[in-house]
Amino acid sequence: MTIVIPTPLRVFTGGKDSLDVAAGTIAGALEELTTVYPDLRKHLFRAEGKMRAFVNIYLNDEDMRYLPEKEATAVKASDTLSIIPSIAGGVA
Repeated sequence: MTIVIPTPLRVFTGGKDSLDVAAGTIAGALEELTTVYPDLRKHLFRAEGKMRAFVNIYLNDEDMRYLPEKEATAVKASDTLSIIPSIAGGVA
């Protein structure tokens, strides 16, 4: 499957905008990503291993938070996992 890396995190992937991984679940794909690029781990996960609140993960067009099995959701080679960091802002 392909993991799409957002622009702000590409500094931790040597500028790569995507990575192909072989994994059976969303959690497995993120584990492989952070094994290949360990500096990403602290930007995606809290110290206890939970996903950071400001990081959104989409499996194809589905927000992972609304999938029945969340991180344990099975994936296939043709799937795309997108990492979308939340952006704060608004009118001051």
